[in-house]
Amino acid sequence: MTLLFLYYLKLLSHLKNVHFKNYDGEDLFFDDNGDISSYSIFINWQLTADGSMKSVTVGWYKPYHQKDQQVFINDSAILWSGGHNEIPKSVCSEACFHGYRRVTRRGEPACCFDCIPCSDGEIANTTDTSVCTMCPEDYWPNTAKNFCNLKYIDFLSYEDPLGASLATVTAILSLMPAIVFCIFIKHHNTPVVKANNREVSYFLLLTLQLCLLTALIFIGRPKNVTCIFRQTAFGIFFSICISSILAKTITVVIAFNATKPGSSLKKWVGSKMSFSTIFCCSLFQCFICVVWLCVSPPFSEFDKNYPEKTLIQCNEGSILMFYFMLAYLGILAIVCLIIAFIARKLPDSFNEAKFITFSMIVFVSVWLSFIPAYISTKGKYMVAVEIFAILSSSAGLLLCIFSPKCYIILIRPDMNTRDHIVRQQTNVYKS
Repeated sequence: MTLLFLYYLKLLSHLKNVHFKNYDGEDLFFDDNGDISSYSIFINWQLTADGSMKSVTVGWYKPYHQKDQQVFINDSAILWSGGHNEIPKSVCSEACFHGYRRVTRRGEPACCFDCIPCSDGEIANTTDTSVCTMCPEDYWPNTAKNFCNLKYIDFLSYEDPLGASLATVTAILSLMPAIVFCIFIKHHNTPVVKANNREVSYFLLLTLQLCLLTALIFIGRPKNVTCIFRQTAFGIFFSICISSILAKTITVVIAFNATKPGSSLKKWVGSKMSFSTIFCCSLFQCFICVVWLCVSPPFSEFDKNYPEKTLIQCNEGSILMFYFMLAYLGILAIVCLIIAFIARKLPDSFNEAKFITFSMIVFVSVWLSFIPAYISTKGKYMVAVEIFAILSSSAGLLLCIFSPKCYIILIRPDMNTRDHIVRQQTNVYKS
C-alpha cells in the first residue's frame, strides 16, 4: 500500500506539469486538485454491425459551471465491451446479504467469493461480512439469521393442548373407581361383592384411583419436589395395586383348597392374610425408592441443546434405580399372572382369576411397550408416553377386574343371589 501511494504522488506531480494546446487551440492543463481546466467531451468508440468503429459523444465536462452541473454522462448511449449497455462490475461476486458470510474461492482473485449461510446458532446482521456472530446461550437465530431471539421454555403444561387433553382424560378416568366403589358399597352384602375378599376390593379401588391421579403430577413445570414425587408415587402406588391383585389371586387359591375336608388352610383365609401380602410386597418397593432418593434422587434440569427452545425436564438421577423399580413391578405382575392363570379354572361361582389373568396380560403388555417408547422420545412427549402408560394400565386393570362384577350387579341381578350360587356349584360338582 505504501508503494502504491508513492506511485500515486509521483503521477500527480507529473500531471501538474502537463500543459499543451488541443486542435481548437485551447490550453489544456491540470490544476492543483488534479482537475482539467477546459471544456471536454466524452467519446465512446463503438463497433458497428459492418465491423467498423464509430465515435459516439456520451457526455461532457465543463469545469467552470456549478459543481452539480460540471459533468454530464448519458449512460444509455454507452456501449460496453461485448455490446452490452449495462455497466460492468468490478467484482465477480454479488455482495453477501444478512444471514450469510463470505468465503473466498481458492485460486481466484479476492473479489471472487461465495456466500454461505451462517451455521446453526450464528447470525450476520451486516452486509458482506466474512464472520458470523454466535448467539448468546439462551438465544437462537431467527429464520433470516440476522437477529437472535430468546429461546422459549418447553415442558408439558396444562395450557398445552397435549397436556390439557391428558389432564381431562385423567380426571374422567379417575371418576370410574369412585363410581365402582359407590356401587360396591350400595351392594356390599351381595354375593358378588363378598366374593374374593370384599375389603381388598375396596382397597384396590382406592389404590387404582391414586394410580390414575398420579398422572397429574407429571403435568406442569418440573421442579425438584415434583420430580421426586413423580416416579416414587408412581412406583409405590402401582406396587400396592399389583400387590392387592396378587393378594386377591392368592385368596382364590387358598379359599378353594380350604374347602377340602381336613384342610389346614382355613386359618389363612381372611383379610389379615391379604393385607399382610400387600404390606410385604409394597414394603420392598418402598425400600427401593428410599435407596433411590438417598443415592441419586430425581431433579429438574434445563436442556439447552435444542434449537429455538430450552427444555425443562426431570432427570431421573439414577436411571438404574428407575428401571429397577419398573423391574420389580414387572416381577409382581408376572407372579400374579402365573398364579391367576393356574387358578383360572377353579370351580368357583365368582372366580375372578380368569379376569385377573387378562388384566395382568394387559398390564405387562402396556409396560413392555412403554420402555422402548420412553427411551426413543424426549421432552414433553416422553412425559406424555409415561402418562399414557399409567392411564391405560390403570384403566385396563379396572375394566378387566371390576366390569364383570358391575355387569352382574347392575344388568344381571338374578345371578347375584345365593340360590344361583348353589345351583351353579351343584352343577359343577355333578359334572
